[in-house]
Amino acid sequence: MKRLIFVIASLIFVYLLGFLLLVLAQERFLFLDEELDQDHQFSYDFPFEEFTLDGVDGGRLNALRFTVEEPDGVILYFHGNKGNLTRWGDIVSPFTKYQYDVVVMDYRGFGKSTGLRNQKNLLSDAELFYQRAIDLYGEEKITLYGRSMGTGIASYLAGLHRPKRLILETPYYSLAKAAQRFYPIYPSKFALRYNFKSFEYLQKADCPITIFHGTEDTVVPYEQGVSLYNSLNEKERNLVTIEGGEHRDLAKFPLYWDLLEKALKD
Repeated sequence: MKRLIFVIASLIFVYLLGFLLLVLAQERFLFLDEELDQDHQFSYDFPFEEFTLDGVDGGRLNALRFTVEEPDGVILYFHGNKGNLTRWGDIVSPFTKYQYDVVVMDYRGFGKSTGLRNQKNLLSDAELFYQRAIDLYGEEKITLYGRSMGTGIASYLAGLHRPKRLILETPYYSLAKAAQRFYPIYPSKFALRYNFKSFEYLQKADCPITIFHGTEDTVVPYEQGVSLYNSLNEKERNLVTIEGGEHRDLAKFPLYWDLLEKALKD
């Protein structure tokens, strides 16, 4: 009996220790950030300008704006959890061929952006850029675009405001649900300090919503995109299924570009 009690106590201790490590080290798993020197010079094949906005707490948010002549509007893009603007600038700059300016920011700790990172500040920073987009273009010309981690942030803004449209690439139902499959024995919704609840934010959204998701996505499974789509009820919505698409390769499929253009022209 004593041996059994010892074994059970040891298992409980190991479980609680693992839970504590998950709570304390989650930023290492959630944010694969890469810093840049403040004097780093960006270079792209498309016209662009670099700018910085000040967060309400003194954080500094670095961003790029790719420009075209007489734009039809702006795509405000929230990127994934890996890399910085040296990578994401290359990914978003081709969107200008649809006659849109594109604004993409680096989250705190990514690239040249600085400041304390937490969920409250990330959402506050997103709001800051949304207001700047309103000042430059008017709300009726804002397209929100979120990819992977950024889909929760874009969904938050869509539920808070009235953009022209929302486009989500490889979205999760909620960040906790996405994380749960990597830590199945722990209650992620209690462990995570970051839990963007996309399904909840979008109940208040009042704009067309397009979701792109690949059937072979092993990071955020296709089923999460379907669940998010089904949660939208009677909203104007469209789920684009990319057969064989993975988490990071949807841009290699012509269907993605064809229906992205359609979404931006509707």
